[in-house]
Amino acid sequence: MFMKKLLPLLLGLLAAGPILQADPTPAASTITAVTVYTDRAVVTRTASLDLPAGVTELAFANLPAGLDDRSLQVSGQGTAQATILDVSAKRTYVVTTPNPRAKQLEDELKALLHQNRGLDERGNLLNAQAAMLDQMQVALFAPPAKDVPRPDVKDLGNSMAYLTEQKAKLATAGTDLDAERETLKEKIAAAQAQLNELRDGTGGKNYQTVTVRVSAPQAGRIDLALAYAVPGAGWTPGYDARVQSAERTVSLGYFGIVRQNTGEDWNNVALTLSTARPGLGGAAPQIEPWSLDVFVARAPANLIVTGGLFNERAAKSKDEGYLKANLAAVNMQSLTSNAPAPVYDATAAQATVEAAATSASFKIAAPASVPSDNSPQKVPITTAKLAAAPEYLTVPKLQATAYLTAKVFNNSDFPLLAGAMNVFLDGTFVATSPLRTVMAGEKFDLALGADEGISVKHKRVKKFTEDTGLTNSGKRITYEYLITIQNNKKTAERVIVADQVPLSRNEKIVVKLLSPDAREIKPTDEGTLKWTLDLKPAEKRELTVKFTVDYPNDIAVTGLE
Repeated sequence: MFMKKLLPLLLGLLAAGPILQADPTPAASTITAVTVYTDRAVVTRTASLDLPAGVTELAFANLPAGLDDRSLQVSGQGTAQATILDVSAKRTYVVTTPNPRAKQLEDELKALLHQNRGLDERGNLLNAQAAMLDQMQVALFAPPAKDVPRPDVKDLGNSMAYLTEQKAKLATAGTDLDAERETLKEKIAAAQAQLNELRDGTGGKNYQTVTVRVSAPQAGRIDLALAYAVPGAGWTPGYDARVQSAERTVSLGYFGIVRQNTGEDWNNVALTLSTARPGLGGAAPQIEPWSLDVFVARAPANLIVTGGLFNERAAKSKDEGYLKANLAAVNMQSLTSNAPAPVYDATAAQATVEAAATSASFKIAAPASVPSDNSPQKVPITTAKLAAAPEYLTVPKLQATAYLTAKVFNNSDFPLLAGAMNVFLDGTFVATSPLRTVMAGEKFDLALGADEGISVKHKRVKKFTEDTGLTNSGKRITYEYLITIQNNKKTAERVIVADQVPLSRNEKIVVKLLSPDAREIKPTDEGTLKWTLDLKPAEKRELTVKFTVDYPNDIAVTGLE
């Protein structure tokens, strides 16, 4: 009897179809921290949820399409004694673009294209009107048919005036239409370019959904952190070096220029700039056997490119540590209304540096916002007063100009990465020069541009040719140059002067240095001469470079001046 009652119920459940699993619970998350590398970024999202007892599926939806699912990292803490079972990513395709900025641009582009169709319709109407006027003009001057009177002169004049007036209006309307089309064409091109740039990072009309399965023995609260790597982001270093000629220090402003086109905006996030390069992989490449063989023509094979694995453990440790970092509060001292308010120079925020075995990370002091539109965002890393020893360098043979340089010592805790440096001397912009990578405690040269306060002159005093040998079988050419350096500044300055003597590449050609004395200034293996002069104010020094070149008459010597 029991089976007779149970059988219809089972048949009804089977007819109704398979039992549906509950949809994942949406995890309302926000981006709280981002670590930016030179070629990617690791984004950390956080979500606070109430977990029921048992297994719960949590869905982080509308994530960037370019998300690297191999880099997914999940951590959590809270009152719920939860266990993270697994994490997965799935690509979802939609009709409308999930990125709000891209969707706005798509709508603008549709409106512009609609306007363009309206202009095309106006153009077609103008062409139809012009064709109608042409037909009227042909009919006006056509031979009259039988029994049809020819229009008199007055009617003919009125008709011609009407045609001329209408054609002039059509010409003006056509010119206005062409101008509108040109303006609209530029707007469409600009909107399309912006949209293409955004779609490069967002992946167009698709996105990723990350599902996290969590098990809890009893209900409770949990704070989840989801970290993932995305392409389309990077940063480059930049510098402002300010030198005061009366001081022996350089005020260096160190900042990072961040760009990102990942498909999601970073609003008020804890930002870290890392010098690590995960794209290079974790180990040095292995050398393969170098084989030689007889060439045999073959059909070209397909090229398969594989990328390096992302260092998930390092990224997790960096971002989890960053989530726990606290920003120091700034105390403002109240000012009395009776005393005048003091004036302070504005200072840049200071990042903190964390040095690892193979890289360094700069934690930006204040929360930063970087929109996903590839626009540059300049964030301060640090400012430092660096010890500097100014000196002048001149190569009179090539250019009779003295260039001010500074030997700078990086006494900060920050490594200076290779990048562009804007140089200011006494508040005036003088040059943009490349800076090589300089580690903490290392010295580097800072080029500050030409200075007319040091006078430089280079003059050839003598070039004398004579015969040598018992039978006049050889030649000797004597060269003599005079270099004059004068310090016209009010302070003592050090000037490095560089010149050269020729090098012989053949045993038949003999070069002999006569001045300066080789015991005082010895040429380098490349033939370079270098003097270090410490000049007092208004002091002038003259340097003589003199040498001879001997060679047989039966050879032609190249390179002689």
